[in-house]
Amino acid sequence: MGTAAGALALAALLAGCGSDHVRAAGPGAGAADGKAPPRPSASASPSPTHRPLPSQTSTPDPALPPPVVSMDIAHAALSGGKAVNITIDDGPDPAWTPQVLHVLKENGVRATFCMIGPQAAAHPDLVKAVVAAGHRLCDHTVDHDESMNHKSRAYQKHEILAAATQIAQASGGVKPQYYRAPGGAFTPYSRQVAAAAGLRPLGWNVDAKDWERPGVGAIQATVKDELSNGPTILFHDGGGDRSQTVQALGQLLPWLRHHGYAFSFPVR
Repeated sequence: MGTAAGALALAALLAGCGSDHVRAAGPGAGAADGKAPPRPSASASPSPTHRPLPSQTSTPDPALPPPVVSMDIAHAALSGGKAVNITIDDGPDPAWTPQVLHVLKENGVRATFCMIGPQAAAHPDLVKAVVAAGHRLCDHTVDHDESMNHKSRAYQKHEILAAATQIAQASGGVKPQYYRAPGGAFTPYSRQVAAAAGLRPLGWNVDAKDWERPGVGAIQATVKDELSNGPTILFHDGGGDRSQTVQALGQLLPWLRHHGYAFSFPVR
């Protein structure tokens, strides 16, 4: 963290959680890959303090801190109706995040930015710019390890909570509201750890596949073809050259509005 205050903040977030050793999207409550409904975690009947929240389908582990938001993987739009959730992963990036922010502003769209902790720590000005523009923050872990579902519980907990601290510190105190596992590598444990920290697990329904850099037209076609899968669309502002993403967003956002879509945030 770099400072005594940062170390204390991280220690506070890490306290209280267990520490031992679980990409396309469907509209279910959640899954190992963020797309299909998850299997409920095997555990005893929940105690009174661990009863599922209203509408939550997952069963919390009574040995872990209870969720304060649903631990089901979110896909739905908060506003309901014909709406989409624009989500932007793997930043912030000094080259591409400002360009994505510009396109979103031009189109009057607010999005959810899923940030990698060290990237946020390295570019606090960009994190603050995202917040100032009315967008929401999402925790996308420390190391973007797509195999973290096969790692120990201590590792999963650190990846989530340390990144949450880094993002909150970089933002000037605004905490992320969601947790997206890299590559959809969720586990029942990681979902409960996140939800106990106030981070709603966040999946996706439409993978724009902009990370493959297939061309602007191909990105647009993928999004249009997969819109029937559900409202949460995955784009990227980090991880490489995102010029195609910027151009595709500049054309897709007006197209979506013209075809009657509103823009929302994911449910919490």
